[in-house]
Amino acid sequence: MVDTNHYETLKVSPTASQAEIKQAYRRLAKQYHPDSNQETADAEQIIRINAAYEVLGDAERRQSYDRRLHNHRTQKSNGSRQQRSTAAGQQYQAQRQTGRDVDEQIEQWLRLVYQPVNRWVYAILNSLKTQIEKLAADPFDDVLLEEFQDYLDTCRDDLKQAQITFRSLPNPPSLARVAAHLYYCLNQIGDGLDELEYFPLNYDESYLHAGQEMFRNAKGLYREAQDSVMAYK
Repeated sequence: MVDTNHYETLKVSPTASQAEIKQAYRRLAKQYHPDSNQETADAEQIIRINAAYEVLGDAERRQSYDRRLHNHRTQKSNGSRQQRSTAAGQQYQAQRQTGRDVDEQIEQWLRLVYQPVNRWVYAILNSLKTQIEKLAADPFDDVLLEEFQDYLDTCRDDLKQAQITFRSLPNPPSLARVAAHLYYCLNQIGDGLDELEYFPLNYDESYLHAGQEMFRNAKGLYREAQDSVMAYK
């Protein structure tokens, strides 16, 4: 089932190229992120934008989504009455949700999503400095470059686990700000790893600097997520 039209979220056509989708994502993420524009900052919108790009930014996942979107539209046109009935039932159940249910939902998300993702992010962000210092001894040494590549591969694996865990449960509305910071942090880490992985290929130190800058941005978002959790508690 398709609950959200990711193309509408990113304000692009279903026929848009991957480059156009990436450009739209970066423009919207900058528009709604509080560090870029306080007037248009919107944590909920950032979550939707990142969720849309996570699907449409990957060619294979986009194809799968397009098929589901087509099937969803077909089913919607053939069974709109049934869908309205189902939606009404879901709304009724949501209205009956007690304060205890909400507290349990929050505790579950913090325990099963936030805490493990927090550990993976901490491990990735706080290990880069040591790796850069090792590489600085001789950036062209084959052994050091191989170790650096192994480090990046490990970070990529940890990031993947963090992303899977983050998607495993929807965040409670009251923790939307935490989720927004954490989600955007994961994206910054992914972009930083992309930049860092170019260095062993061409020895251009600008990629190291770009990757480090993205990790610094990710650290800021990570701290904001932690502060938001503490403020909530």
